[in-house]
Amino acid sequence: MDHPATEIGATKNVACLPLPLERDVFLRRLLRELAGTLQDVVGVQEASGYISVVGASIGEHIDHAYRSALSVDRLSRDQVAAVLVDLKRRIQGDFFVIEESEDRIVFGNRACPFGELVLGRPSLCMMTSNVFGAIAAENLGYAAVSLERTIAQGHEGCRVVVYLRPSDGVRHGMREYFRKDD
Repeated sequence: MDHPATEIGATKNVACLPLPLERDVFLRRLLRELAGTLQDVVGVQEASGYISVVGASIGEHIDHAYRSALSVDRLSRDQVAAVLVDLKRRIQGDFFVIEESEDRIVFGNRACPFGELVLGRPSLCMMTSNVFGAIAAENLGYAAVSLERTIAQGHEGCRVVVYLRPSDGVRHGMREYFRKDD
């Protein structure tokens, strides 16, 4: 026979357990497991494709939010670089501009928003590629993103290059993005 007093005590004891479980960790783990399942079932390339679709939608939403907040129709190249760094900062990434020119913006990163849960899940990097590519292309007309180094691949940090002008050929692993109305 259950005793209500015992159940109340058990509930209090469980609620006080020092578990690393809260919404952020839960959602990051959920995304890690979804990406891992996709990678296992359809492969890294196909999983990256699925995640790319999500990243493009998120990129559009974020782009709209920043342009509205800045009261501009289009972001300048300098604003695009600042927005990309800021959005990653807001989600606990640590991106910074290494180099900026008319042709490209090179970013470094010391911390992934997914934390250690990104390890072994390179398909999650498509979120960065698509968000960066969507925002840059929508505002500047074109972007191609190269994930040269990533924490997901085991590197200490990331190196992400956003090319702002088309070249004669797409480099290996680079994804191109175009303004929607072009």
